[in-house]
Amino acid sequence: MTPLLISRYTATTCLGRGLGPLREAMLAGRSGLKPCDFETVELNTWIGEVEGCDDEALPARLGDFNCRNNRLAQIGLTQDGFADAVRDTAERLGKDRIGVFLGTSTSGILETELAYRRRDPVTGALPGEFHYAGTHNTYSVAAFVQAWFGLTGPAAVVSSACSSSAKVFASAARMIEAGLIDAALVGGVDSLCLTTLYGFNSLELTSSQACRPFDRARDGISIGEGAAFALLERTPDTPQALDNGAILLLGVGESSDAYHMSSPHPEGRGARAAMEAALASAGLGTGDIDYINLHGTATPNNDDAEGKAVSGLFGARTPCCSTKGATGHTLGAAGGVEAVIAALALRDGFLPAGAGTRDPEPGLDYLLATRRQPVRRVLSNSFGFGGTNCSLILGRPG
Repeated sequence: MTPLLISRYTATTCLGRGLGPLREAMLAGRSGLKPCDFETVELNTWIGEVEGCDDEALPARLGDFNCRNNRLAQIGLTQDGFADAVRDTAERLGKDRIGVFLGTSTSGILETELAYRRRDPVTGALPGEFHYAGTHNTYSVAAFVQAWFGLTGPAAVVSSACSSSAKVFASAARMIEAGLIDAALVGGVDSLCLTTLYGFNSLELTSSQACRPFDRARDGISIGEGAAFALLERTPDTPQALDNGAILLLGVGESSDAYHMSSPHPEGRGARAAMEAALASAGLGTGDIDYINLHGTATPNNDDAEGKAVSGLFGARTPCCSTKGATGHTLGAAGGVEAVIAALALRDGFLPAGAGTRDPEPGLDYLLATRRQPVRRVLSNSFGFGGTNCSLILGRPG
């Protein structure tokens, strides 16, 4: 693929708002997880909650979009000068030449959960102020972001479980390559809700402690929430016009193995296919990758399958870890959050370590402490239910 410039990026998670807290936590190997005290949930598990979502106020003109997911989106958009960068780009290229491609899994379903508590006791009707299209609807977050900026280009939401906000990079790249747009706002937003917490608990996939990806004693995920955004643009016509510190999207690989609705192929065939496709897309070999951000959910089966795929392709020579021990599994936002972590690693020259993991499975160069070193290329994995897999490669020019 033709490399694309990631001209601005930001992420908000349980670690804090924007790049500063995220970077500090990655360098320190610090986790933002805590025992679950969300809403009325009574589960023995840990979560990654973004503080202040309930206090965030949307503009009056966007009142029909009012839900936790869109409030979290607004918090994310207003960090690190991201909103100003989008507005400047829209002024330069035109509002109709910027696409919006976002990933989510449950969107604003919490708003529906709350609305059901207020049903009419006689008819069972939901309250009149409930707006399904602006909240629960999967497309809600893209419609909200478009309206927030006044953008008029193409927009879409990908909801492919945990690969959602990685796959949007591929969607945007195809649209730019086709000449339909000149830039794209990509990323993902997913927020805590009762459906997700109780649903993953019913699948026996949640841990009663902070998750420990790739640890021999791992026993499940910690669900988090987050909002991550990036601005993709065409690279300058002359390579010399690129700043030495520029971050590029070099390659994207997707696969769909459809092995099982909620379990990966035990040998990680779909994961390996996505990684191989990303390398081919970028014109790179395994030896060109300096660091792998693993999907690493901390469930026994998922980590085992990914470990086999990574070791089979890269051996044990490439440093890697899962950053979900710090952020929790942000589900539909995970690909976007971890792409931003990859960008930070490239920008600041460090390999993030995996918080919470103490005794990693053998066969990988799994980082237990952050390494400071120059980084040229990073592979970031995101694998979803049903075998919807995506790998991204980010790197420096040259």
